[in-house]
Amino acid sequence: MSGSKIRAVAMVLTQGLAIAGLGQGASAEPLPGLAGEYLAARQARVTSDYGSASGYYAAALKADPGNPALLEGAVLSEMAVGRLDAALPYARAMEEQGAESQIARMVLAAAEAQSGDFAALLARIEDGRGVGPLVDGLLVAWAHVGMGDMAKALVAFDAVADERGLRGFSLYHKALALSLAGDFEGAEAIYSGEEDGPLQMTRRGALARIEVLSQLDRPKDALTVIEALFGPDPDPVVGGMRAALQAGQTLDFDYARNAADGVAEIFYSVAAALDGDATDDYTLIYSRTAEYLRPDHIDAILLSAELLDDMGQPDLATAAYRGVPRDNPAFHAAELGRADALRRAGRTDAAIEVLTSLSDTHGDLPLVHATMGDMLRGTGRYREAVQAYDEALALYTTEDRSQWFLHYARGIAQERLGNWTAAEADFRQALEMNPEDPQVMNYLGYSMVEKRENLDEALAMIERAAEAKPDSGYIIDSLGWGLYTLGRYEESVGHMEHAAELMPVDPTVNDHLGDVYWAVGRHMEARFQWTRALSFDPEPEAADRIRRKLNVGLDAVLAQEGMEPLQVAGDDR
Repeated sequence: MSGSKIRAVAMVLTQGLAIAGLGQGASAEPLPGLAGEYLAARQARVTSDYGSASGYYAAALKADPGNPALLEGAVLSEMAVGRLDAALPYARAMEEQGAESQIARMVLAAAEAQSGDFAALLARIEDGRGVGPLVDGLLVAWAHVGMGDMAKALVAFDAVADERGLRGFSLYHKALALSLAGDFEGAEAIYSGEEDGPLQMTRRGALARIEVLSQLDRPKDALTVIEALFGPDPDPVVGGMRAALQAGQTLDFDYARNAADGVAEIFYSVAAALDGDATDDYTLIYSRTAEYLRPDHIDAILLSAELLDDMGQPDLATAAYRGVPRDNPAFHAAELGRADALRRAGRTDAAIEVLTSLSDTHGDLPLVHATMGDMLRGTGRYREAVQAYDEALALYTTEDRSQWFLHYARGIAQERLGNWTAAEADFRQALEMNPEDPQVMNYLGYSMVEKRENLDEALAMIERAAEAKPDSGYIIDSLGWGLYTLGRYEESVGHMEHAAELMPVDPTVNDHLGDVYWAVGRHMEARFQWTRALSFDPEPEAADRIRRKLNVGLDAVLAQEGMEPLQVAGDDR
């Protein structure tokens, strides 16, 4: 969906439920004696520590079992950790006492769909006990599918389609329902646009269409879709589908095997639409509900794991990633995500172990080796990183623009190893593949400035990078430093001051600003900046140099180092 359509979806979804107040709709305060457990639960929930929060809420509810605030907090926490069965008794207790909670209603609606009680689900929505406008409309449609009344289901899908911005959303679900009923021609009419203009494809929509085309005995058309949308080197999921089609196999249609799967797809579709446009905890309850309804919904599992990682819960994230079976084509994606979660948790060695194991089972994927290279480069293991990037690049049969970052990353590793000739070749190759990229221009330009090579070319590169990224402290620092290196000290001052505003606690930027101030005769301000730089814990070698400058001044330090003295550009003295 387009950005405007996603925003329209978000507006409909959040009617009646403020994202910022998620899980706080119930208002009754707990008994006075429960303050400890209640406050601990709330604090754990605020920090997204849902595993701890669920335990605190359970303890508090033993003493005050009917408290709606505690019940709703328990529902949210159990949903967040993927235990909707555990959340169900709390949700039922809330409904029995008439407490208003859309989160509880979500759990109850999902439980009815999961058990196949679609009559109860339909009655729930008709009684005004549903989840929200968009979800309820699709729930009605899928409930009719579950009850065997496709005619009413199609009417309900069309009713959702009449909502502003939701037509594509509804048509996708209508196509799934038609496919479930065996009407693959009707589904393809939606996908191709015969019914109402071409349907804007999400990844899952595209894969569902490929399965539909296969069921229609149109393998060539299915392969054309793969080539057009995923290119010549698709990921293992799509690659497996392509291989099966090329071998003459007919793909099963499994994006909606029953009505409960359709309901799962509602919640996943909502989560995918909201991802990045709503708070992570709000999105998470939708993806977790999709998992509950369909435990093999790999995309929902991966999204839940990514959200938990973004919320600073690497342990919950790694546990979620482990939900993808080893024999699933998306296993590599889960392991890459798990490695990144471990890295964020500071467990770099464990992350590298995951990637090493993955390279044994999925060594034919460039992304695996590229990720290993990034991980090793981030830990300063540059020689091993270069080897990993070499292996990634060797797996491509042809060079194209998509590989520019591999050359850029390998160039960084080579530069850190002191292999400047190889590094420069990689940087220039990256620029050839992705011209005018500000990251590459800045890194190459700054490196040449530091080496006092090709200074005019270097400054021109950095200036173009600064035009593209005027708010990047690193790039503005490079620009100021390049001008300083060329002896254009007065011009350098403004850029270095701006860099210090953008990155006020960076030791290198403050050190550079001190040098620039010294060069224009502002010695007191220079010493102040060098002192600031020291307070931000620079590398030992840099810290020693700063102390020498504070003791004897920049001119003396340059003389000690055998460097050219400070000289304004054009000054022949």
